[in-house]
Amino acid sequence: MCGIAGIWGRAEEGVVRTMMERMVHRGPDADGTFVAPSSRGVLGHRRLAIIDPVGGRQPILSESETSALVANGEIYNYLAINRELSDNHGFRTQSDSETILRLFHEARESSVNRLDGMFAFVIADGDHVFAARDPIGIKPLYVGKRDGQWCFASEQKALAGIAENVSEFPPGTSFHSASGYRRFYEVPECDPKHQLMNRYQAAKEMRATLEAAVGKRLMSDVPLGAFLSGGLDSSIICAMARRHMDRLHTFSVGFKGSRDLAAARQVARHLDTIHHEHILDEKEVFRLLPKIIYHLESYDQDLVRSAIPTYFTARLAAEYVKVILTGEGADELFAGYRYHRDLREAAALQQELRRSIGSLHDINLQRVDRLTMAHSIEARVPFLDMDMIALAQRIPPEWKLRRMRDDRLVEKWILRKACEDLLPHEIVWRDKEQFDEGSGTAELIGQRGLEDWLAASESAAYREHHRGASLRSHEECAYHKILSKEYPDAAFVIENVARWSSGRVGNATE
Repeated sequence: MCGIAGIWGRAEEGVVRTMMERMVHRGPDADGTFVAPSSRGVLGHRRLAIIDPVGGRQPILSESETSALVANGEIYNYLAINRELSDNHGFRTQSDSETILRLFHEARESSVNRLDGMFAFVIADGDHVFAARDPIGIKPLYVGKRDGQWCFASEQKALAGIAENVSEFPPGTSFHSASGYRRFYEVPECDPKHQLMNRYQAAKEMRATLEAAVGKRLMSDVPLGAFLSGGLDSSIICAMARRHMDRLHTFSVGFKGSRDLAAARQVARHLDTIHHEHILDEKEVFRLLPKIIYHLESYDQDLVRSAIPTYFTARLAAEYVKVILTGEGADELFAGYRYHRDLREAAALQQELRRSIGSLHDINLQRVDRLTMAHSIEARVPFLDMDMIALAQRIPPEWKLRRMRDDRLVEKWILRKACEDLLPHEIVWRDKEQFDEGSGTAELIGQRGLEDWLAASESAAYREHHRGASLRSHEECAYHKILSKEYPDAAFVIENVARWSSGRVGNATE
């Protein structure tokens, strides 16, 4: 896990180093730059050493040293690819990132179709550059222009005051400076002709697929742990990881007496993990709120609320591990949110789930990436494995949000059935709570308010002044004001904020 930055078209190494300095948190272990021949451009890299900590420094150069790669992420099938390459000798490192460069030289732009992992990378190749981002957008990448030249970085803050016309590089997309953008992945449609017809078989396939997804994400040369909120998703991931590990560190946060802390303790005891928890303090939460929003790069109300416990859990985990497993993606795959209940038609629910999976890149995945990397740890998301997504699209929506005989609607029913032997009954069938609810953060915001940043009496005028931002509440106005102060010279950060509730199918609300 790392931070990448660069400019193509002019060799402004000093500017690239400034961009890198703003992302030291993404890579405190090492840094490096590559100046292309004839000063065509500069690639920069900040490294968080996960695979081959000693030998895997970047940029990684080709044998001729005329081509170079900077990458952020993990390639889970890199060893298999290495064995298949026509020239599988002479690797300079044992890093999975070198595989990307070798594969590109052999397969060119189609190389991205063979990568199984989370990634954002840029390759300098002669007079051109090639860039790509993983199918779902787990790893971030932003692009902009500097005096007409193409530039990029892992976070928007690196481009503040340096670039303009900054936008998010699309997930599942590659770019070559000679041929432009090419989409190489779309979330699969749910084709009724290929749906699974037996729910017991569906549960069995789901279990095996998720076990494999967790297993491949245990690849690491440094300590690895897992977030554990006590909810269904994180508890399942912990249970599966624990089957492969003699010692598993788990991490939970919440206010004193919160439901998440109690549930997480129960799961940790059941799984016999090395459990760590942090009791949130009201004063500390509000003192660090501007820093949290700065790292998050968003003012969306739902995202900020869930970013608060994520920040503190990541801070706790960073004391013990460098890699963390999380449960993101399960709600989007298996209908875990309350608003899904508003979608009465199965086809509408399936359409909404597909849409929400495709929109994770600049919402929940942005939150997870920014708040873990703020503490220099790498987050991995097993539920968003490509095989897992493909399988979920073949499962009928009525098995995801299931109406029981007593007329209750049970979200993520098929996931619960597939994994109910792994955990205590009360955890498997615990009602869904969002991270900010279970940890007590939502209640704190509601009671304490945000008067230190924006008085409630000023809210209406503030919303009117910033009508283009479609601010939904006094709370969101305060977050918007904080973000504006954190990025006074980067209006594009405000403009690029995505909304968790935008684009939903039908009249679903939350």
